[in-house]
Amino acid sequence: MLPALAESGGMTDSECRRPSGSGIQAFTFTPAQGVPPAVAPFSHATAAGQTLYVTGQMPTDTTGAVVGSDVATQTDQVLKNLLRVTELCGGGIDDVVSVRAFLTDWSDYAAFNAAYAPWFPDRLPSRTCVGSTGLAVGALVEIDWVCWRAAGWA
Repeated sequence: MLPALAESGGMTDSECRRPSGSGIQAFTFTPAQGVPPAVAPFSHATAAGQTLYVTGQMPTDTTGAVVGSDVATQTDQVLKNLLRVTELCGGGIDDVVSVRAFLTDWSDYAAFNAAYAPWFPDRLPSRTCVGSTGLAVGALVEIDWVCWRAAGWA
């Protein structure tokens, strides 16, 4: 947990904040659960009704180290991180309906697409790809996604 969150009585492990009557749930996980450590004050995902918003993930492992120096390897790690958060919330890859990707170099676009496409063999979600002048931890790619489940979230 981030020191600032610990000092403020923030969430630990996989606690879930459920504001009374709001219908909104915030999920925060730990490296022990297979999720990279948070580098800022945010929840890994927020559910509002049947929709789950998964925070942008970086190409880092559970120690916080960047995985790979090329966009294909980093894209694969980011998608693994997104899927892990989604699974901890009770969902899976088939629940993804929208993806937003950030790339620091448009010359990586083809390699990004080649790494991305196999993750969605049956149905491609809608997607926006945005150019960025820089990303946290020196990453080449960051991705967030939105999921939907009729049954809601864990």
